[in-house]
Amino acid sequence: MLNQTSVTAFLLLGVTDIQALQPYLFVVFLAIYVVIVVGNGAVLLVVVSDPRLHLPMYFFLGNLSCLDICYSTVTLPKMLENFFSTHKAISFLGCITQLHFFHFLGSTEAMLLAVMAFDRFVAICRPLHYSVIMNYQLCTQMAVTVWTIGFFHALLHSMMTSRLNFCGSHQIHHFFCDVKPLLELACGNTELNQWLLNTVTGTIAMGPFFLTLLSYFSIIISLFSKTYSCSALHKALSTCASHFMVVILFYAPVIFIYISPTSGSSMDQDQVAAIMYTVVTPMLNPLIYTLRNKDVKAALKHVIIWLATAA
Repeated sequence: MLNQTSVTAFLLLGVTDIQALQPYLFVVFLAIYVVIVVGNGAVLLVVVSDPRLHLPMYFFLGNLSCLDICYSTVTLPKMLENFFSTHKAISFLGCITQLHFFHFLGSTEAMLLAVMAFDRFVAICRPLHYSVIMNYQLCTQMAVTVWTIGFFHALLHSMMTSRLNFCGSHQIHHFFCDVKPLLELACGNTELNQWLLNTVTGTIAMGPFFLTLLSYFSIIISLFSKTYSCSALHKALSTCASHFMVVILFYAPVIFIYISPTSGSSMDQDQVAAIMYTVVTPMLNPLIYTLRNKDVKAALKHVIIWLATAA
């Protein structure tokens, strides 16, 4: 990936230029980052360590927790550093690297959410065949596939963005390097990059989203077409509620940023939406799953008791 311009660095202007707010924002985002790492780390720990959670649903939940830790780590440490930095600079290579891992982890999470919806579909609509269909080999293959597709999707963006010519201002009106802000700074023809953003990224985002909706539509049709007691119906739907909440939290801002036209929204609106899925969603995911899942709560209590006893 060779840069064809003389640009060596960009300036990340961050979420605000009001100096008085930056110490307070530093404390807020640092606390959120700690919650993300501790919360998702705890979920990952119990999923790996507790044999009762060695099931497909929790295997994918562990993948999601790992993604959320990495996803927030791509953007938040640099944001925290820039709150007290006078330069707010990021090297060209650092910018492209951040862009790559941001899209790698983001697109992987989008596809993983669809895989998790498929898992719930099989569990509810094909319960007698669940253990046969969702075997260890298939779960591993699906996980490896979404991580691999996410990597090469991001590589496509990072390679094409690194080949752009940048002239004029090198100030990025964002708190991290992303394709849309960089396209605003590029000179020359960016139609191919815009097409890739709208078509390829749009497909990566909307394809799994529609598959997720299809899975839930099939689940609802299956539940109401069969004779279930109210308690059984409630139990089946409650197993999907946590995942569906995560899907809505993740996809709403993603659709706003990447499906809308480049000139259709301001950078301030894009930043608010980006904070939702890079900061807020990874923070809420472990809370949503632990508060609504008895197995995860029980495993967490067991780990806490074990740590207290060991100490």
